[in-house]
Amino acid sequence: MAEMFKDLDPATMPRSPGLTYQDLLDQDTHEVPEVLRLQSPKDVGLNEFSKDRYTTREYHEKEVRNLWMKVWQFACREEEIPDPGDHLRYDIAGISFLIVRQEDRSIKAYPNACLHRGRMLKEFDGHASEIRCAFHGFAWNLDGCLKDIPARWDFPQIKDEEFALPEIPVATWAGFVFINPDQDCEPFEPFIKDLADQFERWDLGSLYVQAHVARKLPCNWKIAQEAFCEAYHVNGTHPQIMRSLGDVNSQVDVWENCARVITPGGTPSPLLDYELGDEDILRAMMDLPPEAEVAIPEGMNARAFLAMMSREGLRAHAGDRVDEYCDAEIVDSIDYTQWPNFHPWGAFNKIVYRFRPNGDDHRTCIMECYQLMPFQGERPPAAPIHWLGDDEKWSSALGFLGRVFDQDVFNMPKVQMGLESTYKPGVTLSAYQESKVRWLHQKLTEWVGE
Repeated sequence: MAEMFKDLDPATMPRSPGLTYQDLLDQDTHEVPEVLRLQSPKDVGLNEFSKDRYTTREYHEKEVRNLWMKVWQFACREEEIPDPGDHLRYDIAGISFLIVRQEDRSIKAYPNACLHRGRMLKEFDGHASEIRCAFHGFAWNLDGCLKDIPARWDFPQIKDEEFALPEIPVATWAGFVFINPDQDCEPFEPFIKDLADQFERWDLGSLYVQAHVARKLPCNWKIAQEAFCEAYHVNGTHPQIMRSLGDVNSQVDVWENCARVITPGGTPSPLLDYELGDEDILRAMMDLPPEAEVAIPEGMNARAFLAMMSREGLRAHAGDRVDEYCDAEIVDSIDYTQWPNFHPWGAFNKIVYRFRPNGDDHRTCIMECYQLMPFQGERPPAAPIHWLGDDEKWSSALGFLGRVFDQDVFNMPKVQMGLESTYKPGVTLSAYQESKVRWLHQKLTEWVGE
C-alpha cells in the first residue's frame, strides 16, 4: 500500500473505482475555480492510534497543557460582540477567557479571573462599561487598565501600572475571532495561511450568523469531531442519502494546518449495487416518492439541475453572486478543518462546526454548529446561541441538516463505550477516505505526544 502513495500523485492514491471528484467537476456547467482543482493527497501512513487518546484522564491533561493552552483557536464571531463594551465568555477545557470589544472597535482577550482573589470576572455574555468583579469590587477599564480598588489605601503593594489584566493574543480572520492562551505563541498569519488563501473566493466575513446551536455530548471531543471528517460512514449511518450523495467519490486534501473533504451531491454512492438515472437522483435529493414526476431539461444532469434551482432560491439573499459560483460550489459539501477544531465549509454551504471538551471532563464534549448566510443591506444581528437539552434533537433547530446530525450523534456514546470496553489497543483507519482523521492524529502527536 505504501507504494500507492509514492510521489503523492493523485492518480495513484487509493480511492473508489470509477468517477473521481475531478471527473465530476469536468461536467460542470460553469467555470470551476482553481481552489476546487487543487489536489493535495498526503501519505499519512497506516498505523493505528491508541484508544487512550479518547479514554484516559492522563491524555486529556496532556491535551490541556500542550494543545489547548498553546494553540490558536476559534473563540467567537466578530458580530457576536458588535459594540464597545460587548463581551463574551470563551471556555476551553475548564479554563475561562473573556473576549471584549474595545472603544476603538479592536478586540482584546483576558483570563476571566480577578487579580485580587481570583473570582471569575464575567459569568455571562453581555455589555458593560467596565470590568468589575462582583466579589469585592475591583474594576478595570475595557482596555484592561486598573480602574478602581475599593479601600485603595489598604493595598500599598499594588502599583496601578503593574496591575492591568494580562492580555491574551487575539487575531481575526473572515469575521472569526481567534485567541491563543500562550502569550509567546507563533504568529497567527502563518498558522491560518493555507485556509485563508483557499477561502479568498468565499468571503465568510460578508455573512451573518443566522443560527448558532450547541449541545453537550457524552463522548470525547475527538469522537464527535471525527464523525464529521469523512464520508465513509454514510452507508452505515445515513443510508437514506446514498442515492444522491457520492460518499466514496469524496476527495481528501491535506496541508500543514488544514485539511478538507469534498463530497459531491447530486450523484449516487458508488457503493450502491444498482444504477440510478438523473430523475431518480433528483427524487432522492428532494425527498420525493418514487412515483413523483420530475422533469430535468434536456442536456442537463441532476447536479446541474439542482444547482440551477438552488441558485434561484439563494438569489434573494445573495443577489447575482449566485451566478458566479459553479454547480459544485452550490451542491457539494466542501468541509475544511483548521487545526485543531475549527470546521468552516466552503462556497454556499455556510456551515461552521466547533468541537471542544465540556469543561474539564474528557468523556463529554460540546458540539456547535453555526449557520452563516449572505444578506443584502444592513447586517442582521447575530442569532444568540441555542443550547439543546440532552434529549432535544438537532432537527428541532436545524431542519434537514439537524436530522443528519441526529443520526451522527446516535453513534457517539456507543463509540465512547466501545473504546472503553475494547481489548484492542488502537483504532484502525482507512488509507484514503479517513486520511483527514489520520492527519488530525498526526497533528495531535506533534502537539501532545503519544
